[in-house]
Amino acid sequence: MGLLLPILLGFLAALIGGLYLLGVFRQRRAGEPPLDKGLLPWLGHVLEFRRNTLKFLQRMRQKHGDVFTIQLGGFYITFLQDPQSFGSVVKESRDKLDFTKFAVHLVRRVFGYTSIEGEHNILQMFSNKHLKGDGLELMTQSMMNNLQTLMLHNIGSAVEERTWMDDGLFNYSYNIVFRAGYLSLYGNEPHNSEGSEKKAKEKDRAVSEALFSEFRKYDQLFPNLAYGVLMPGQRLEAQRIMEYFWNSLSVQTMKTKDNISRWLWDIQQAKEERGEKESAISKYMFVLLWASQGNTGPSAFWLLLFLMKNPEAMAAVKEEVDKVLKEFEQEVQPGGPLINLTREMLMKTPVLDSAVEETLRLTAAPLLTRAVLQDMTLKMADGREYFIREGDRIAVFPYIAVHIDPEIHPDPHSFKYDRFLNPNGSKKTDFYKAGKKVKYYNMPWGAGVSMCPGRFFATNELKQFAFLLLVYFEFELKNPDEKIPEIDFRRWGFGAMQPDRDVQFRYRLRY
Repeated sequence: MGLLLPILLGFLAALIGGLYLLGVFRQRRAGEPPLDKGLLPWLGHVLEFRRNTLKFLQRMRQKHGDVFTIQLGGFYITFLQDPQSFGSVVKESRDKLDFTKFAVHLVRRVFGYTSIEGEHNILQMFSNKHLKGDGLELMTQSMMNNLQTLMLHNIGSAVEERTWMDDGLFNYSYNIVFRAGYLSLYGNEPHNSEGSEKKAKEKDRAVSEALFSEFRKYDQLFPNLAYGVLMPGQRLEAQRIMEYFWNSLSVQTMKTKDNISRWLWDIQQAKEERGEKESAISKYMFVLLWASQGNTGPSAFWLLLFLMKNPEAMAAVKEEVDKVLKEFEQEVQPGGPLINLTREMLMKTPVLDSAVEETLRLTAAPLLTRAVLQDMTLKMADGREYFIREGDRIAVFPYIAVHIDPEIHPDPHSFKYDRFLNPNGSKKTDFYKAGKKVKYYNMPWGAGVSMCPGRFFATNELKQFAFLLLVYFEFELKNPDEKIPEIDFRRWGFGAMQPDRDVQFRYRLRY
C-alpha cells in the first residue's frame, strides 16, 4: 500500500494534467467572449468546422453573436464578425497579434518548407518593388506574351475554319491562367537551346502543361493536407508531388531559363545572400508558385461564368474592351499583328474592374488568423471590450461578416457587375451598415500587414485573360440554361473558392 499510493497519486496528477491540456477545465472568465468548447476534448468543434466552415460559423454567430471563442484542435480561437470592429485586429501591433506564427505552421505542413526569420519582410519588399506600381509594367508585358503564346498558338491553322472547340470552363481558365503566370514568373525556355523560337515556345507549352497537371493533383489534396488528415496513400502522393515541384522549380533549373521575373530573382538572391541552402530555396519557390497561381485561375472561371450568365454584364464589359482598343488605335484583324495589351490600357477599364471585384466578393473566402502573443483587450466599435488570453488566436471570416451581408451589399448572392461603380463611372467605395460607413467592405485579399502582396499582379492576370478572350474569341455555354455550380465547401477559408463541378463551354476565334 505504501508504494501504491504514490503511483495512484502520480497517475491522477498525469490524468488531470492531460485533461487540462485538452481544455476540459477551461472556463469563461469575466470580460471574455462567449466560450463554446464543443463536446470533444481537445478536438472541440474541429470536425464540424472542417466539414463546412461557412455553415458552422453561421451557426455559432446566430448562437453567440458577433464575437465568440471556440475550441478547434487544441487551440482556442476568438472569431470577430463585426465589420465595423475589424480595425481593432487589422491595425493591432505585431507585439500583440502576429499572423506569421500561424502561416509558418501551415507552410511547413503543406509545403514541407520551414520559414526563416525576416522572410515576410523580404517578400513584402520585393513584391512592392516588382508587383505593383511602375514595377508591374514588365510583369504585365510578360503575362500578355505568355497568354498569347498559350491561347493563340494555333491561330494560323484554325483561322480558316474557325472551328468550335469544347472544354470545361474551369479547366480551360485555370489551365491557361496558371501556365501563363508560371511562365511569366519562372521564365521561358531559351530560344538557342531549342534551335528556334517556335520550338522553344512549344517546349514552354509542353512543360507548363505537365506542371499544371501535377499542380491540379496537389490542389485537390490541399484541403486535407492543410488539416493534416491525409490517408497514407495520399500522404505518399503529396510527398511525390512536392518533390516533383522542388526539382522543377529548383535554383539550378531556374538558372537555365530566360525572362525570369525580377520578383523571383531578387527573392532568390536575397535568400542566397542570407546563407539559405539551395534545397530550402527550391522548396520556397513552390510556396510562391501556389501563393501566386493557386487562386487566379479559379477566379477567372467565376468571372467568365458570371459574365456568360449575365448578358447585360457581358455587353457592358465587351463595349468597354472595344472602346479601349479603339482609344489605343489597335484592332484585331485576320492575319494582322497581335494586340499589345499594356498596363496603361488595363488602367482604363472601370467596368471590368467592378466585375472582377464583384466576382471576388462572391467567391473569395479567406480566413484571416492572428496568434495572440500577450493578454490583450479587443475593443469593439460600439464600445464593448473583451479580454483575450495570450496563446489563443483571433480570426476574421469576412465572407459572412462582409461579403454576403445584405445590409452592406443588397441582394448579396446575386452577381451585379456594376456594384462597385458610381453612376458617373468612378469606383464606388462608400458602403454602409446601420447608417455607418464600412471601411472593410470587400476583403478578398485579406487586410493589414498580411494583405496579399501580389494582389495587383493577380488582378492584372484576371483582366488580361478576360480581355484577350473577349477580343480574340467567341465563346458560349454549351447549355445556356445550366445553373451556376455550388461552391466546393471543403475549401472555405483557403482563398478563392472552386466549383463543385465544371461547366462545359465552347469557343472559337472571331476572325
